[in-house]
Amino acid sequence: MTRLAWNGYGKAEVRLVKVDRNEAAHLLTDLSVDVQLQGNFESVHTGGDNACVLPTDTMKNTVYALARQGTVDPPEAFAERLGAHFLDACPAATRAVVTLKAHQWERLSVGGAAHRHAFARGSEERRIAVASVGRDRTVVEAGLEGLGLLKTTGSGFSGYLRDRYTTLPETEDRIFATEVTAQWRYGERPLDFAAAWCAVRRALIETFAEHQSASVQQTLYAMGEQALRACAEAAEIRLVLPNRHHLLVDLRPFGLENPNEVFVATREPYGRIEAVVTR
Repeated sequence: MTRLAWNGYGKAEVRLVKVDRNEAAHLLTDLSVDVQLQGNFESVHTGGDNACVLPTDTMKNTVYALARQGTVDPPEAFAERLGAHFLDACPAATRAVVTLKAHQWERLSVGGAAHRHAFARGSEERRIAVASVGRDRTVVEAGLEGLGLLKTTGSGFSGYLRDRYTTLPETEDRIFATEVTAQWRYGERPLDFAAAWCAVRRALIETFAEHQSASVQQTLYAMGEQALRACAEAAEIRLVLPNRHHLLVDLRPFGLENPNEVFVATREPYGRIEAVVTR
């Protein structure tokens, strides 16, 4: 005997660009939107009855229509608005989860002045906003991904467990490079989503820079701890820090020393460190 244990469906990677044509300067917002409905859709899976299904093409159209009818900033509030709409539009759904990822564009400068309507693509870092809208409760999360950080000293790794396959040399001075993914859940709604997001991001960056690291794990925890201190409304934060290895090149075959100056940057394989820090 089988049963449907869980289900969810929706539209992924809906690309939305909105231009607010203010007279002083145009404002550009570039989002990727994921929509997922969860709920009582057993008849669809087990019997092929689509009567309760809101088409994913409708979800795509709704993203554009609601963007035209209201603001998309802050993204957390837009995610809430979308989630509430989909929950009303689909009676079989018990929860609507909307995830927004904001892509960066930087305003161009011409002759030392900010240009009114021209932009350059920014970094690969993306701001994240998630609203999980249920019939009785809404949970809002914020975050970021693709935040590339590197420091050339202030990091070591030694005293670790060894076995017969361990070849890694201990070091008290190494390059620490990572691409931070962080997502935090709000226990209380911030008065200003943008200010809260900026406070957490600033705490993550400053802690990474200043922390004397004995391991990626130790620095991850310190970053999470300071992020929660910086934002009273955040209840917990999940951090993922891949260790983007920079390996010291052996120049001895060429008769050269390498006093921690010449490295090869690698992408794969890499260490993946993650944890949840809570109050």
